[in-house]
Amino acid sequence: MPAKTNPLKLNPLQLRTLTLLQEMARHPELSTRNADSGEVFIANIPQPHGNHFHIGRRVVMAADATGLANQAVWVALERKGLIKQSFPFALTLTADALAYDTGLADVILHGSDH
Repeated sequence: MPAKTNPLKLNPLQLRTLTLLQEMARHPELSTRNADSGEVFIANIPQPHGNHFHIGRRVVMAADATGLANQAVWVALERKGLIKQSFPFALTLTADALAYDTGLADVILHGSDH
């Protein structure tokens, strides 16, 4: 039987936010990986300039990132065991969060032209 899509029933805002956090976790300038636990600590969340911001070479529209500044989204992701949070300063993505397939990376993460 194929894996269930969105088994934790994350809403669209939670899915977009988790997708962005997963991408941030891939960049050592934004995150710190704990090799023992597999968790990733993020304390440097990029800020939009104009209508977008950058995560490495990827561009994200600010409209797709509203969950990064939404405490209710952080609380929901924590309740579902995907992050440990200290809103609005920092969070830790669990190994489950890093493995969660949101299906949105190709939709909200765009190639950069500058």
